[in-house]
Formats: sequence, C-alpha cells, structure tokens
Amino acid sequence: MLFPAPKNSDPTGANRVVVTGAGIVTALGIGWQKNAEGFRAGRNAFRPVTLFDVSRQRSKIAAEVDLPAELPTTKLSPNSICRLNRASKMLLIAAHEAWTQAGWNAVENLPVVIGTTSGEMAFGENYLQQAVRFPYSKKAQPTRVVHYQAQQQGLDLCNAFDFSGPVTIVSNACASGANAIGHAFETLRGGHAEKILTGGYDSLCQLTFAGFDSLQALSPTPCRPFDAQRDGLTLGEGAAILTLETLEHARKRNAEVLGEITGYGATTDTHHLTQPHPEGKAAFTAMTSACACAKISPEQIHYVNAHGTATPHNDATESVAINRWATDYAKNLPVSSTKSCSGHLLGAAGAVEAVACLMALRGQWLPPQTSLHKIDPACNFEIVRQPVDKKIGTALSNSFGFGGANASLIFRRWP
Repeated sequence: MLFPAPKNSDPTGANRVVVTGAGIVTALGIGWQKNAEGFRAGRNAFRPVTLFDVSRQRSKIAAEVDLPAELPTTKLSPNSICRLNRASKMLLIAAHEAWTQAGWNAVENLPVVIGTTSGEMAFGENYLQQAVRFPYSKKAQPTRVVHYQAQQQGLDLCNAFDFSGPVTIVSNACASGANAIGHAFETLRGGHAEKILTGGYDSLCQLTFAGFDSLQALSPTPCRPFDAQRDGLTLGEGAAILTLETLEHARKRNAEVLGEITGYGATTDTHHLTQPHPEGKAAFTAMTSACACAKISPEQIHYVNAHGTATPHNDATESVAINRWATDYAKNLPVSSTKSCSGHLLGAAGAVEAVACLMALRGQWLPPQTSLHKIDPACNFEIVRQPVDKKIGTALSNSFGFGGANASLIFRRWP
C-alpha cells in the first residue's frame, strides 16, 4: 500500500509531532527488543521482592528490574555516576537508548519534561534511617538531600548528554508519565520548541510499597486486570523516554520516525482522593478529548492500552468509560493492560505504556494478558488474551491516577 507524504502540520496550522527515539527499562528487560518480546508474548516479570524487607507486608511480590553492572557511556563524571541510585540509573539507561536512536546532538535550550511520583525516594529513606540510628552523623546526608529531589534527576540528564534547557517535572500520580508526554506534545504542537526529551520513571521503594499495601491495594498474587476475581495491583519499576520532534524538524535532518502522537486529553476527577467516579466521567472525557484532538472517532482506534490496574474500583470504572466512549464499536475493540506484564510503574506507567503502543504499531501485534482467568462481565470490549498479529494503525493509551489525574494519548503508525 502506498501512503501519501504526510504534511508538516494539520489543517489548523498546528505542528505534527513525531517520535524519533524510544528507550525503555522494565523488569521484562533493558531496551526496546527485550521489552517488545515480553509484551508481545504476554510474559509477566513478577517475583519475590529482594530490594527491601517485605516480611510484614501482605504482598511480597513485585516486578524488579535487573540493572546492568555498568551504565552506558555519557558525559557524567565518575563521581556523579557513583551518586546515582536505582531510579536515576533506569532513567539514564532509557534516555541513552532514546538519544542514541534519535541521533541527537548536544544543543542549548532543549526542554526536558519528565514524570515521576517518587523521584529518588530511596535517598529519603536512607536519610531518615541514618538520622534515626545515628542522629549526630552527617556522613553522605547532604548528598542524599540533593539527589532525593526530582529536579536533580532532570539535571542529571542535562549533564549526561551535555545540553541545557528548561526542566519540567510532572508529579501527577499514576498519570505522571502520560501527562509529561502530553505536555511535551502540546508544547511542540503549539510551536514553542522543535524537539523535547520526555517520559517517566520510578523505582520500587519501601515507603511506596508499604503504603499501597496498607491501603490493601496490592495483590498477594500477580495482578489480573479486568478479571472478575481481581484483588489488587502489583507494583513494578522502570523508565521510558521518548525523543519528540516536530515533523518539520525531523524531516530536515532525515530522521527515522517510530510513530506519531496525534491526540492528548487530560481531565481531573474530583469524586474521591483514591476512588474514581463509578460512572467514569473524567476517564470518558479524557478519551473523548484525545479523539477530538486527533480529529478521529472511537471507531478509528484499533487498540486500547488500558490503565487496567486490577483493583476492583479502577477496572470497573474504566470498563464503564470505555463502553460509553466506544458505544456499539466496543465489542470489536481490542483492549489489554500491559501492567499484567510489567506491573504498575506509577510515574513511569504512562510512558512505558506509550512505548508499548509504539511497539505494537510498528510490529503489527497486540499485547496480550495471559494471566486473565475469567473476564469481568462489565467489559463489553474484547480483552486480548493470547499473542496475536494484527494490522493496526492507531492506538490509545489510558493513564488514570490517584487524586483524579486522567490522561489519554493517541499514537498513529508511521507510513
């Protein structure tokens, strides 16, 4: 099939935004290839937690990342590298893959927009532990204070690749990664920059794990999104970074395009701090707004990567929202949650799932949920349960977080 050459802007004059690089780190593996293989097969990466003591927790499993012994070569000094903790290392690895794939060079005024919920929370935990046990010891405490803060991870990226520019941190619960990409998309679309480094990251830490466990939100078994007997989420960790450019800028340097971002919708659900509105009003509006931005109808979406946390409230609400949004088309709409593979990555979730959508679009396959036993009857849509090849041109990714943060992104396969 021959495709007409895409124009640089849509009829309204807004810039078109394309992805020219994507880096990803999850418990499925390091890099695009290993993660694509894992998502395509529906492999789950859950195992007993080893990073901290979970003996007092109800849940004892998570999706831990096996970090490589050495980090990729960057401009960071040996001393700076020694100060990095898990979250920073995963962010750096993902950024290096995206940067290398895009073929970017160091420039001035390159914006960074990244999402996270915990930043380097482990530094805060270490600070507190030492302060309690050895209140008069200041050893390494100043370093922990500095690197605990999320903006430091953004600055580390600037130093690693020798560029400068505004750093924006989005901390919007589970929608952080998606909101970061959406903000970057709108910045480029509006002509305020030519390229942006964006994505999300989060690492497992004891405070977050214990917090979710105390809310009884964690499952003692691997999560089963949209299962009739689902009983909670399973946490994971990871990072995903995208290099976004205007189509015009990408064409000028003859860059390879991985896919296009065509729509973004963001809403706030004020129903409850942790529970979404049972009718999924804000989720429905986020998906509807993303379609309006992309100038397409739900019938033109070929796959939905659901937020699908496997908690009773979230999946029920998202099912209602998808059913209402897709109407009669829902019965023909393939839906799955890749959290059944990688776990819930909190601030990194939306970014990792964005990359999963790009993988599916480029590879022409659908990510299955192989752990699903019995589908919740509230789902009027098709849950992908087995690996399958399928021709798809557009994908929508949902991210719905605590506090009512809702975001939907739409990606289009590049001709």
